[in-house]
Amino acid sequence: MKTPGIDLTDLDRFQRGEHHEMFRRLRAEEPVAWHDLPDAKGFWNVVTHADVTRVNRESGLFSSEKEGVTGFYNVDEVPANGGELRGVMLLVTDPPKHTRYRKLVNKGFTPRMIGLLEQYLAHRTTLIIDEVIEQGTCDFVTDVAAELPLQAIAEIMGVPQEDRKLLFEWSNRMIGIDDPEYGGTEDNMTAMTELYMYVNQLAQQRKVDPRDDIVTKLINSEIDGDRLSDAEFEFFMLLLTVAGNETTRNTTSWGMHALMQHPEQYQLLRENPSLLDGAVEEVLRWASPVLHFRRTATEDCVINGQPIAKDDKVVMWYISANRDETVYEDPFRFDITRSPNEHVAFGGGGTHFCLGANLARAELRILFAELIERIGDMKMTREPDILRSNFIGGVKHMPVQFTPGKRRMGSSLAASA
Repeated sequence: MKTPGIDLTDLDRFQRGEHHEMFRRLRAEEPVAWHDLPDAKGFWNVVTHADVTRVNRESGLFSSEKEGVTGFYNVDEVPANGGELRGVMLLVTDPPKHTRYRKLVNKGFTPRMIGLLEQYLAHRTTLIIDEVIEQGTCDFVTDVAAELPLQAIAEIMGVPQEDRKLLFEWSNRMIGIDDPEYGGTEDNMTAMTELYMYVNQLAQQRKVDPRDDIVTKLINSEIDGDRLSDAEFEFFMLLLTVAGNETTRNTTSWGMHALMQHPEQYQLLRENPSLLDGAVEEVLRWASPVLHFRRTATEDCVINGQPIAKDDKVVMWYISANRDETVYEDPFRFDITRSPNEHVAFGGGGTHFCLGANLARAELRILFAELIERIGDMKMTREPDILRSNFIGGVKHMPVQFTPGKRRMGSSLAASA
């Protein structure tokens, strides 16, 4: 890179939290920066709010399908980089293919379905807090933050609640490819294969035993005689399992971490529950659980004065855009009253705006409402364990303690699964 001392491929620096300083420098010194790779053509980084939003929205000029959306290498540079996903996974499609795909999967995310799911999740959240509140201590990530999105995904997919731990393990192994706790490339591929087989079996079951769940809706979804192919369905379910679990879990964890690190905000929210909606938006900005996605330029263009050549890789850093000093006053201040708060945690609009944004917001509101009402003095017993990744801003473990309280429900989480 032209800017010395910056390496956005160094996963250890992200794990240590040093990326914020690297992005601060890039926003000030080189907002569209070239990054070399040792064994392939490098890539451009866009780090400001305006540039990230533009690239995210101009899907005709910046393609998701051409060379994929994750990693810094093209499919021809690394054959195992996911070329088989192009055109069959929602993330890795461009209009008009993406538009048609999204219309079909939207059949499974109706307002009625989200409304019914919120009622169910409110009950499950009470049980989640019941499981830890008498102990006065827990691993916030695995015992609290992970549970609600897992149960939401299990309910949406119509899988037995006891299988939610399988979904948790598979998604950890798929996302944590570069983290020693979760294995490596081989374990990543094994997890994807196991989840793929599970989803395939689920679809076969629903064909003979249809139910009121998203699997049944999607395999029967039809617009003007058009249906999802088997591959499109299976890859969408893989995406739903991982994206619907990892992102909300990590946003919740970083949100609780921020509240504990800023006790005055924690107390303000407890005293003013009406601030919850704004608090959720600030948590989303603060966490930015997906750190980046990439695109490929379909023709020569210019971003913020910097010429970009056709076929160049362009990486959008959401985590940087959500700390842009030109958009947010004092962006490194956690402020639940921040307004306006036009964060790009869900992608900054455009074709690929997050399909599950409303569900994610609902889960965060439900869980934080329960937490601030029932636990007022949560504190970390040590610093959290951070995922070794420059793609997902993950929290693996976060031990906490608090004043024990009473259960509200008679049954346990396991008994009601």
